Amino acid sequence: MTAPNELRLLPWSGPEGKPCYLSTDERGGYMSRLADNVEAVQLGTAAELLEEAFETLSDRDVTLDEMRRLAKELSGALRDVLCVATSRGRLMVVDEPRP
Repeated sequence: MTAPNELRLLPWSGPEGKPCYLSTDERGGYMSRLADNVEAVQLGTAAELLEEAFETLSDRDVTLDEMRRLAKELSGALRDVLCVATSRGRLMVVDEPRP
């Protein structure tokens, strides 16, 4: 199994919103692939929301409710992207060759 400092932060939360971690030696295992797929969906959603934000912000007729909805969705996407970045940053440190 991986050392405690090499746990992978998963792109979903556990009970009470606490982070979930994966401890495995198998990079291509089921849970690793599942986490990779969820991260890809989260990043894709964030990219789509970014495009929507540019369109919405350039629309002079946008309502306050539409802006609030967009801000809420962007906040969720940003949270997901930060989780992915944190997880991948940890993976990069683990994967770096040691002198």
